[in-house]
Amino acid sequence: MTVRSPGPRRAAVARAVLPPLLVLQLLVLPSVPGCGRTARVEVAPARALVPPTIMPQQSGTSVLLQAVSAVSEDVVWVSGHDGTYARTTDGGQSWAAAVVPEADTLQFRDVHALDARTVYLLSAGSGELSRIYKTTDGGASWTLQWVNEEPQGFYDCLEFWDAERGAVYGDAVDGELRILTTADGGRTWDRVPAGNLPAPVGSEGGFAASGTCLTLRPGGLAWVGTGAGDRARVLRTADWGGTWEAADLPIVGGQAAGAFSITFWDDENGIVFGGDLNQADAFTDNITRTRDGGRTWTLATRPTFPGAVYGGAHVPGTGDPGAAPAALLAVGPGGAAYSLDAGTTWAPLDQLSYWGVGAASPRAAWLVGPNGRISKVSFAP
Repeated sequence: MTVRSPGPRRAAVARAVLPPLLVLQLLVLPSVPGCGRTARVEVAPARALVPPTIMPQQSGTSVLLQAVSAVSEDVVWVSGHDGTYARTTDGGQSWAAAVVPEADTLQFRDVHALDARTVYLLSAGSGELSRIYKTTDGGASWTLQWVNEEPQGFYDCLEFWDAERGAVYGDAVDGELRILTTADGGRTWDRVPAGNLPAPVGSEGGFAASGTCLTLRPGGLAWVGTGAGDRARVLRTADWGGTWEAADLPIVGGQAAGAFSITFWDDENGIVFGGDLNQADAFTDNITRTRDGGRTWTLATRPTFPGAVYGGAHVPGTGDPGAAPAALLAVGPGGAAYSLDAGTTWAPLDQLSYWGVGAASPRAAWLVGPNGRISKVSFAP
């Protein structure tokens, strides 16, 4: 029977709009001997962001869609239940949905695409239901790369640094966290030794809601948002997943609560989205922000919709030097919201239910959810 829970395997877990921003930056030059003052030179203003527009698209399927991988403004892959995935190569004007052969009972809760032809799918579930598939020909054929052999294992999210190196995160088994890494494009996956990982806090694991509980950046950086334990945490690595350290989060925690999604827009600035599955109609402390690479975290403003945030994303092309402040998207069963100022304030985007989100640029982001729902979002003026 297909389980619709976003969380770990545990039976106890079902499992005022901002104005456009225009920032004038000043470049401070060092004092020049003999000048007696510091020179200031005006540079071009940052690109303005505007409240986004949202437009529904036809996915070609009616299954629950949970994850998005936006390669570019044109190429996007999404994945969901009943072994289903869909792809567009024209920015969503048309989508082609299909089912991986002999995988129609699996729930593909994460997807990572390299291009229009190469993509990885992670199915989530207990034991052998957690699997990784790969195609290099746009879905014409699939290779089953990995199958979880631990009956108590349950894997939640997958991500790649590049075409060869990647990582996958799963719930704790026998008192040890589970993180696997690959250095050969997924042909082999190696478990990170328990001695290189923090000990789990209680029944710590993750929430396979949107495939965004793991995020990677160049140079071997990665962060995992955890949940379903005594408290929510972030795990951090700076050596391609070789060793990890943990930091506590100030958001709600517990058996059905914690971090669901994490995103960074540079090596220091990131945000975690989470919540409590048992409080679907409540507003809880469910967003937290870091400015030091994930070493410490402070509470941030809640989104505009109630319940847990299943997925969150930074919009590429914002939050960069010379660009507008970071734009963010947050989604959950309670709706969708956006921020134009790195999460300081939020505004409503949609009241429909969504589970996953991914962005390619300020002109192209996608939200996915129940009944094959796909909506395209644009922040462009």
